[in-house]
Amino acid sequence: MSTSRRVVLAARPDGIPQAQHFRIEAYEPPAPKPGEIVVRNQFLSVEPAMRGWVSAVANYAQPVGIGEVMRSFASGEVVASEHPGYAAGDKVTGLFGWQELAVVPASAVTRKVTETDLPLSTSLGVMGLNGITAYFGLLDVGAPKPGDTVVVSTASGSVGSAVGQIARIMGCRTVGIAGGPEKVRQCVEDFGYDAAIDYKAVNDMAGAVAKACPAGVDVYFDNTSGPISDAVLPNLAMGARVVICGTASVSSWDPWPTGPRPERHLLVKRARMQGVLAFDYAHRYGEALARLAGWIRSGQLRYAEDILEGLAAAPDAIASLYRGDNRGKRLIRLNG
Repeated sequence: MSTSRRVVLAARPDGIPQAQHFRIEAYEPPAPKPGEIVVRNQFLSVEPAMRGWVSAVANYAQPVGIGEVMRSFASGEVVASEHPGYAAGDKVTGLFGWQELAVVPASAVTRKVTETDLPLSTSLGVMGLNGITAYFGLLDVGAPKPGDTVVVSTASGSVGSAVGQIARIMGCRTVGIAGGPEKVRQCVEDFGYDAAIDYKAVNDMAGAVAKACPAGVDVYFDNTSGPISDAVLPNLAMGARVVICGTASVSSWDPWPTGPRPERHLLVKRARMQGVLAFDYAHRYGEALARLAGWIRSGQLRYAEDILEGLAAAPDAIASLYRGDNRGKRLIRLNG
């Protein structure tokens, strides 16, 4: 096979990984062994969770090793196969890493991409980890009922925007929290939120949530943790559900940060708080994908993509995501 390029972890970051923590290198991909396939990646995903994947602090996954290919979801085309379940030409998505050619065991494949009427890029966003997380996090953990008020932080992001729209489909009133006038506009005009709060423009965040949610917050889908969540919790309605999806506002977990305690809010409001990881629902991905695809085709579920060009864009892509530079699902498109 031809020479390929990959992005490897060059140094262990303390907090958000920056461009200097990665290195692009050329390498000769090995021939696939029995049970392996070769995928030519067309799109690489950039996730907030990747910060945790390179951290030395304990996480739900083993950290990427120094010198190893950066772990990531990717989508592309099978160009060679030593596995009976895959053939050249198949479109697939899975944990293929930040590299042009991926020689991987078939177990690295999340699924074959069969939605030929939808762009392949959607398999990494609204039809991938982001959409699946939104689907199960909201419907299974948040358990919304018609008429509920659903508040979403990072509301214009790839997960948050799907959460808001699915909540609307379920008959809920939706309030988004985002940073800056453009993202607030996107929440209301593009993703149909009933109201949106610009957390960068208010001095009393708890008061702003109370004004937007006069009957209280029935479901809070938390992508940030930190001060935004501290402002939402006092506004929980009786029996509220808090879905913990991300902790993007916490720059480091070493030392462990301290802050306001949620226990009293949960006790008084008889509320519950639960984390969600899409991987726990792997046996039900088919259910989620069928409904998500149907909502996209009917126009009920819209999505936005922020696409960077070329492998050279990868090293700074995570840091840029945390700077808030993206306007939709962050992807890297590979050419050739």
